[in-house]
Amino acid sequence: MKLFLTGASGLVGAAVATAAARRGHEVIGVSGRFTGPLEGLARRLTLDLADEAALTAAALESFPDAIINCAAMSEPAQCDAQPALSEKLNVTLPATLARLAHHLSARFIHISSEQVFDGAQTAPYRVDSPTNPITRYGRQKLASEHAVLTAAPEFSAIVRAPLLMGDSPGAQRSLHERLLADWASGRTVRLYADEFRQPCTGENLAETLVELAERPALRGVFHWAGRELFSRVQLGEAIRAHFKLTDAQAPIVVTHRTDNPAIAASRQACLALDLAPLLGTLKTQPQTLSQQLASLKVPPLVRAWYHSL
Repeated sequence: MKLFLTGASGLVGAAVATAAARRGHEVIGVSGRFTGPLEGLARRLTLDLADEAALTAAALESFPDAIINCAAMSEPAQCDAQPALSEKLNVTLPATLARLAHHLSARFIHISSEQVFDGAQTAPYRVDSPTNPITRYGRQKLASEHAVLTAAPEFSAIVRAPLLMGDSPGAQRSLHERLLADWASGRTVRLYADEFRQPCTGENLAETLVELAERPALRGVFHWAGRELFSRVQLGEAIRAHFKLTDAQAPIVVTHRTDNPAIAASRQACLALDLAPLLGTLKTQPQTLSQQLASLKVPPLVRAWYHSL
């Protein structure tokens, strides 16, 4: 199968390219400014994904069997700072790709987010639970879901993804990479004890996306995450312990969302996800936190600091 992959240099996109190539697929990857090596690509394209004409021409020339969209502006603060650009990348881009998928009769896989929910529910969110995003990013992701399902309902699968772990090509994308960078710079990390997430690795999510691309009968919106729910503090402590860092080497200050009403209004308390119906349907299985931690490497940017300890 020939795959057209956007966001090929990101945490998930790079993992998709590797997973797809391992399964025998030809991957045409679209990346932006990142110039480092990317494994698994049969062909690499450098495009401005906000340029609809250039993107359309590249997709039509490639004539793929499937399109996997891993491109996004995924930091809520960045979306607030650049609303027009984030709208193009988070809403217009997937809408365009969905229309292209419909035109090409190609399978379309799109990543959405747990942040379409408000976090007020204590039970895991089902795929049909009411959505109520509280950030611009969450609203854009919800709008992207509607756009995709309107443009190509018969070809599309949308996966709402959680907080991500893993090793990114630029070594600055995932949770452990950012925590280690802060500690290497001498910063004390402030983590919430009352904010709960169900993380998974980019690699595990990538396996799910590739498997969905191979299974066109699975259409609509799905959830994917790890097996377990943890507070931000618990995740930080687990990462610190995995890398055998002391409290002094990797300081954490425990804080609470509810200490600041403005923070509480913009950060969801609990984003637990019900993984049905994918759980038990796919060969790919969600991972425990222990399995996720076992795959993490020390990022190149902090190796000198780490090995000096």
